[in-house]
Amino acid sequence: MVLKPAEQTPLTALRLAELIAEAGFPPGVVNVLTGNGETTGAALVAHPGVDKIAFTGSTEVGKLINKAATDSLKRVSLELGGKSPVVVFPDVDVNAAIGGAANAIFFNAGQVCAAGSRLFVHRKNFDRVVEGISAAAAALKLGPGLDPQTQMGPLVSREQQERVLGYIKAGKSEGASVTVGGEAPLHPGFYVKPTVLVNVKPDMKIVREEIFGPVLVAQRFDDVDEIVAMANDTPYGLAASVWSNDVSTVNRVVSKLKAGTVYVNCHGFVDPNMPFGGFKQSGVGREHGRVVLDLYTEIKSVCTAY
Repeated sequence: MVLKPAEQTPLTALRLAELIAEAGFPPGVVNVLTGNGETTGAALVAHPGVDKIAFTGSTEVGKLINKAATDSLKRVSLELGGKSPVVVFPDVDVNAAIGGAANAIFFNAGQVCAAGSRLFVHRKNFDRVVEGISAAAAALKLGPGLDPQTQMGPLVSREQQERVLGYIKAGKSEGASVTVGGEAPLHPGFYVKPTVLVNVKPDMKIVREEIFGPVLVAQRFDDVDEIVAMANDTPYGLAASVWSNDVSTVNRVVSKLKAGTVYVNCHGFVDPNMPFGGFKQSGVGREHGRVVLDLYTEIKSVCTAY
């Protein structure tokens, strides 16, 4: 196994390599190789000694890897981007939905593939839910991850900070309104204040594209059929969450959502027994569960005549 971490975050992988060596793994069983994607990563994908590629990252890079692997026809599984909907029906506990939706987008500063970045709330409770999430966002304490008082840390790099701020600026220029955040704090670091945008339209960049930051876009809906179409109106299909206490409504919506994982009255929980992966441009294949083993094994038929 060769683990190639993102060039922005190599230290955790190198620490893992130290622990693996300390645990007594034989040399060469697990290897950590750092470097840039366009050089080190590309060399790994092209190497004839590599039989299987498992990539987690952006849809753009995943497509490049998938194309490169066609030369050797090696197996590829891709866990890519998302623009996951959070659907809040009027019968649910509003306070529970507010807390869950806020955590779904602001956890890890929104740098989560399955982040709940598109909020859909029934018109009846829209204002109340948006106000609650905006208040929760305003109360979050930003700071470095090693500070015990920190509730939300920085983005991974200045490049990503500028990218996220660029999306917010584009959204405002297209007519979206900011209810909270929308800028970087005054103190140093690659931070972006947790942001909620309303008055958005389906064709806006902030609604269509993955931002990968603490930015939530909120929209109203009126009925079940409408919300299913709105939630599925995306090139991605990694995750979704449905907030409702009506089992009939939940079952009806869950079956129609085009997403690899659908959470009910929660968002983002990980169970190693549950397959995780996406539909459409969110990837190919599944991690976790029994099905993941199929990605790393080949079926061999042996026919013997005595």
